[in-house]
Amino acid sequence: MPPEWRDAVARLGTDAHKPYLEVAPWLVVLFVQTHGVGPDGARLKHYYPRESAGIAAGMFLAAVHHMGLATLTHTPSPMHFLGEVLGRPSHETAFLLLPVGFAAEDCWVPDLQRKPLDAVSAWYEADPTG
Repeated sequence: MPPEWRDAVARLGTDAHKPYLEVAPWLVVLFVQTHGVGPDGARLKHYYPRESAGIAAGMFLAAVHHMGLATLTHTPSPMHFLGEVLGRPSHETAFLLLPVGFAAEDCWVPDLQRKPLDAVSAWYEADPTG
């Protein structure tokens, strides 16, 4: 972990100890297919695979929350070992690890301050006359 990254996450209380990975009833690994492989072995282009995986992850997080379960995003570095351990093909890359279960009684969730909506958006009104 570079020092600037360590400093940035220090207030979150994160470190190398990840006990939730050992007690969560489910560990979900989201893989990205960087490209496809045709029946003849030819490489097939996939468009926006990381963006698609990010959207899928957001939908999964919302569904898990809606079910009353808890999760968090975990991105170990390096992540290539997950593909090896799980026997995934070489054109798939681990993108995100999500431990899923009920929140621990002593669970601490940091109070992250988000940017206000007007700091991250612009609003335009359509001209009704065309």
